[in-house]
Amino acid sequence: MSSDIEKLVKLLEVHQIDKYLFSGRSPKRPSRVFGGQVLAQALNAAIRTVDETRITHSMHAYFLRPGNPSKQIVYEVDPIRDGKSFTTRNVIAKQDGVAIFSSSISFHIEEQGLEHQFDMMQVPPPEELESDFDRWTRIAKENPDKKIDPPVSNPIERKAVQPRDHLNPQPQEPQQQIWFRAQGDLGDDLRRHQTLLAFMSDFGLLGSALLPHPYTGMDKALQSASLDHALWFHQPFRADEHLLYCLDSPVSGGGRGFSRGSFYTRDGVLVASTAQESLIRVREN
Repeated sequence: MSSDIEKLVKLLEVHQIDKYLFSGRSPKRPSRVFGGQVLAQALNAAIRTVDETRITHSMHAYFLRPGNPSKQIVYEVDPIRDGKSFTTRNVIAKQDGVAIFSSSISFHIEEQGLEHQFDMMQVPPPEELESDFDRWTRIAKENPDKKIDPPVSNPIERKAVQPRDHLNPQPQEPQQQIWFRAQGDLGDDLRRHQTLLAFMSDFGLLGSALLPHPYTGMDKALQSASLDHALWFHQPFRADEHLLYCLDSPVSGGGRGFSRGSFYTRDGVLVASTAQESLIRVREN
């Protein structure tokens, strides 16, 4: 693995303190712990308490308080059920003894059943698109007066099919497509690939709810945060191969935006789905 992705994997695969107790750390940036990090670390903690023959199929989570990146996060796993076909774990993430995140995660034995899926939409391949890393590096150079902090590492490659102009956002249809890929060989353990996809899954959902409005998550006039998050795994996949994340936002109102997402492999297999409600509150002057 490259050094960037190796650092990310080590960050997301939490340290085990006791049978059902784990700890995680955070990078210095951003100033608030990224929701995808907590999702991935909580999932990884739960995975480590379940037999390898049982695979994660769903995760439902609430973001309760902002996380402080300067302090460790303690993950308490509650083994609430071990059934014949399904296993359930509850995970609470805490800082200073106070819950900042809660989740329920369900595991299932491998089983055959009826199959169908929506087809993947046709979009340009990732090779024809500019990565977010390259785009923001270029924008920072082209706009020195804007005080833009360009990215300093690139463990996850993101390539938007139609990137939004974050410096001058215009209202548009609430849907977007982004290619994702971990920048390095993650090996063959599906649990690691699921951990990385949980991290990726928090990118783009809140932003999709802002697309019909002249705001982005960078806008200081907006108070925004993820409120909850749901993630379903449908099929095995590799997070170190390109996955197309198709996102839309059917509705917003009351200071909240609702968004959905679907992850497809390059050959069109729907491997995971997401849903999220976000806070999108316009600050009063």
